[in-house]
Amino acid sequence: MRTEKDFIGEVTIPEDALYGVHSFRARENFPSRDQFPMEWFRATGTVKLACYRTVRKLLTALQKEHPDVIEQMRIPQEKALGALEAAAVKVASGSLFEHFIVPGTQGGAGTSINLNINEIITNSALISMGRKPGEYSYLDPIEDANIFQSTNDVIPTALTVAAMQLLNRLEEAINKTRFSFEQLETRYRNTLRLGYTQMQEAVPSTYGQLFSSYSDALSRDWWRVSKGLERIKVVNLGGGAIGTGISIPRFFIMEVVPTLKKLTSLPVTQGENLVDATCNLDRWVEVHAILKAHAVNLEKIVSDLRLLSSGLISQREVDLPPKQVGSSIMPGKVNPVIPEYVVSSAHKIYANDQIITSLSAQGCLELNAYLPQIGMAMLESLKLMISMNHAVESHMLEGIQVHTEVASKKLFCSPAVATALSPLIGYHRAAELSKQMIATGGDIFAANAVLKIVDPGKLKQLMEPGNLLKKGFTVNDIKELQ
Repeated sequence: MRTEKDFIGEVTIPEDALYGVHSFRARENFPSRDQFPMEWFRATGTVKLACYRTVRKLLTALQKEHPDVIEQMRIPQEKALGALEAAAVKVASGSLFEHFIVPGTQGGAGTSINLNINEIITNSALISMGRKPGEYSYLDPIEDANIFQSTNDVIPTALTVAAMQLLNRLEEAINKTRFSFEQLETRYRNTLRLGYTQMQEAVPSTYGQLFSSYSDALSRDWWRVSKGLERIKVVNLGGGAIGTGISIPRFFIMEVVPTLKKLTSLPVTQGENLVDATCNLDRWVEVHAILKAHAVNLEKIVSDLRLLSSGLISQREVDLPPKQVGSSIMPGKVNPVIPEYVVSSAHKIYANDQIITSLSAQGCLELNAYLPQIGMAMLESLKLMISMNHAVESHMLEGIQVHTEVASKKLFCSPAVATALSPLIGYHRAAELSKQMIATGGDIFAANAVLKIVDPGKLKQLMEPGNLLKKGFTVNDIKELQ
């Protein structure tokens, strides 16, 4: 064991632990055990690496022109700086995550996150320098690992990096789901089905049209998500505590974000008004609303397909692929687990949207202390959305079956199909056909054979998908029927 202290007092830390007194106190103060997102942890390592590389550029410039101020500016020497960079690379790779002990839900605007990672970087660097964890006289978590940084610019910037990386993955996931629906649209382009409004029989449609409505909705989602990067690309790194850049070299302020941009290949840009970029979090409200819209579309889609595959529908038209045993007591039962997973996840996203909205409004003057919870909700929603798309694309659409004969039979046996004839034969004669179909339970062809309202050959032609579903009717259509 080793002893570490701060201005509050001393604590005992395991000898080989890379965390220190600040992390220990945070874990004691915040008894929640919800895990901090790995993506945010790694992104913080990347931001720290950008800071150290910028410090190295500054050190090189000072060595050439102003070597006399290096010690006064408390810039680490080459060896120490190299050790900090190497440790930051490890954090960025996620290899030291087991030493991150601060829970996700916390107070303090992310200070505990920053200090825990500072301690991990410092102690990892000390080991690489032949020292022991906790020997802070050689390398200090605040003086050195946190050089020219503040929690208030590093942690929000790391959140932006993590969110941008996940947004890129979400774009890809939405595209895969959209492409699957486009394939289904092509496959079932001419498969007739009965359309429904308010869960009642309405007018003819096709499964191609249904699937196209899904792919178009996902196209809008993809477009909105692709614009999400633009909405959050502004970072406040270099702004320090409240965005004024106090106690930070101007060289560092000007160079650190370009260094981060090069390091991540992400379109991050430094805010023109760093005070605004520090205290206002409305960008997260905006981007999460985009995620919510996508969740709404996915929930609607899977709910539709769950209904169409339901056992409540006799001779159901759609079969979802069976994925797992559905009951411990009812043999052979299979449940629509993928739609249920998506619906459950969508409602978690709606809850996260409320968290982000409410806590973003809780910002006070120059800072929002609730960034950790906002960031946790944001990253959780992004990961859920990626997972939801994967589940839909790989475990539901791959293997979905539409029973084309059942669907067309249902359509032609529904009195609603007569609606397609009303512009050509009039409402009342179409109603006669519907009444005959209800009375006999037969299809429209059998009803017409009895009533002889339309020439049988012409009726068959009118019931073809191309004629049944073309947009509107023309004068020629009426003349052809005369």
